[in-house]
Order: sequence, then structure tokens, then C-alpha cells
Amino acid sequence: MVDGKPLSERLRGEVKRALRRRLKGLDYLSSPGPVVGRTPKTLLHRRGTLSLYHYHPSADEIYRVPVLLVMAPINKADLFDLTKGQSLVEFLLHRGYDVYVVDWNAPSADEKHLKLDNYVLDFIPDCLRRVQEDCGEAEVTLIGYCMAGVLSTLYAALHPDGPLKNLVCFTTPIDWQHVPWHRVVAHPKHFDVDRLVDRLGIIPAEMIVKGFDMLRPAGRLAGQLRLWDNMWNDDYVKGYRMMIEWGASAVPLAGECYRQIVKELMWKNGLMEGTLRIGGRAVVLEQIRVPLLHVIAEYDTLVPPASAKPLLEKVASQDKQEIVLPGGHVSLVAGPAAVRRMWPALDQWLGRRSL
Repeated sequence: MVDGKPLSERLRGEVKRALRRRLKGLDYLSSPGPVVGRTPKTLLHRRGTLSLYHYHPSADEIYRVPVLLVMAPINKADLFDLTKGQSLVEFLLHRGYDVYVVDWNAPSADEKHLKLDNYVLDFIPDCLRRVQEDCGEAEVTLIGYCMAGVLSTLYAALHPDGPLKNLVCFTTPIDWQHVPWHRVVAHPKHFDVDRLVDRLGIIPAEMIVKGFDMLRPAGRLAGQLRLWDNMWNDDYVKGYRMMIEWGASAVPLAGECYRQIVKELMWKNGLMEGTLRIGGRAVVLEQIRVPLLHVIAEYDTLVPPASAKPLLEKVASQDKQEIVLPGGHVSLVAGPAAVRRMWPALDQWLGRRSL
């Protein structure tokens, strides 16, 4: 007996899985990847690297306050809308939210000079204004993931009298001395960011992704081994392929924005130390007073909890909450664990603040 089953039965099961794994492996290699981002939507506005979408409502009753989701500038927003049943956008629509999403396109050569200032003082305010005009409401909930959480936080700090009703951040770095990317990839002793930006102008997506891979050198191989071990499981393979498809669609980053992130956030730790200036104005996180939710991934290797936790300590919001959930940087937002844990928690917090 093994785990309560006769050895012969267990061996038959392993043989069946091995055969299925081989057949499914052939299908995996010969079939195209899954299509992501299929929830119906309308392009409201496009300007260079910026695209703003409005998703078609699907509930009979809609919350008054619309939601604007913002993706990190190096990623496509498809992570919010992977596939039916695994789409945060679809979940929010079914729960009665009016959903808008900011997505990013590859910046053109003319956009190599874009900085954090452009995102915080131009792109986000422009999108918020267009959401207000489209839905007819004065207040908007702003939700930012990872670096977009930083952009959303900067916007909230610099617009204390703006149209924000709520601010929601997913795994957002505040104290950059705890971000391992700073030590492994961009340490000031051996990384000449000025030379790199001056030479390239726009930082290729592959360079940024490889930098993240250096934080977990065995991570990609481990993922492939887990894939082969679960090749017999259609649901696992589908989820894996969707994540790979999304990861492969990473977006290049304007060089000046990259330079600013490295120098002002990584090296000077400007958000934590209070030295960051945007458009000549000091960023004071204590200026944030709107209701705030920060969701942190317990096992995040890109933005460890120690980097994310200071956000609640810095803001002056009376209504603020931090939720730490099991999971990693991506699985916090998308995948089976997100469906069970983070999405319901977000809905519970957001619902009573969207009336």
C-alpha cells in the first residue's frame, strides 16, 4: 500500500499520466499559444505609448464609482484579462464595477525622453479626465500594479484635491533598499545607467526581463520542469501558457524613465527618504488622504513585503488597509490562487467604497 492505495493501482496511474504527458507534450509543441485579453472592450483613447480602454459592463446594476486599472509600463494589461474564468476584469464586471484599463504600447523613438513626470502629470490625469467624461462621474478609483502602483501613488500624492475616490495598490515598492534588483542588476558600483541610456535611448524589454530572471536564476528551468511534470493536466498547461504568453509581450521602456527609476528610486531611495521630485515638486506621501488598500504577496521575490509595507506607514489616510496574501508577484493578481484569495478581498474592500 502507498498513500492508502495498492501499489499496482498507483503504478497504473503513473503509467497513464506518463503516456498522457507524452501526447500532450506533442500538442504543446505543435499548437499556437492561447489568446489572452478577450473580454469585450472599446478603445477610448490612444496617444503614443498610451492606450485607454473601457470594458463593456455585464451586470444589471453598476457601482457609481468607476475603476481605472493601470499596468506597469513594461507589461501589457492582459494580465488583468487572461481568459474566461481567470480574468480580473471579467470578475469586476460581473460584480458590478465600471472598468477602465490603461495599457501601454512600445514607446517610439520620439518618446525616449518620457519620464515618470509624463506618466504622473500627464498620462494618468488625462486618462482620469477621459474616464470622468465617459461615465459622467466626478470620482474614480485608481488601481495600480507593481510599478503602476508607484505611478498611482505619486499621482495621489501630487493631486490631493484630485478626483480620486480610492487608491488601490498591488505589490508596490516603496522602500527600494529591499528591492533585490537594486543589488543584483543595478548596483551603482558596476552599473553605468547613463552610458546605457545614452547609447540605447529606449531600453529593450528583453534586457529588463533578463534582469528579473537574474533574481531567480533557476526559476525558468524550475517552471519548465513543473510544466513537464504536469503536462497531463490540461488546466495547468493552459494557465502556464497564458502566463508565458503574457510575459513574452513585455514592453520596452523609455530610457529617461529607466534612468530616473534607477537613480532616484533605486539608488537614492527617493520615495522612502522623501527626496523624489516630480515636475519640480516634492513628492510627500503624507499628502495622500483617500481610502487606501495595499495588497502584498507574501513570497514576492521582485517586491518583497519589506519593500511594500512602508506605504501604509507613510500616508495620512484614515481609512487604510494592508492585506498580505500567500503567493508571488504575478500569482497574487492572476491564476487560481488570485481567484480564491485576492479578487474576493478586493471586491469586499472596494464594494462599500464605490457607492
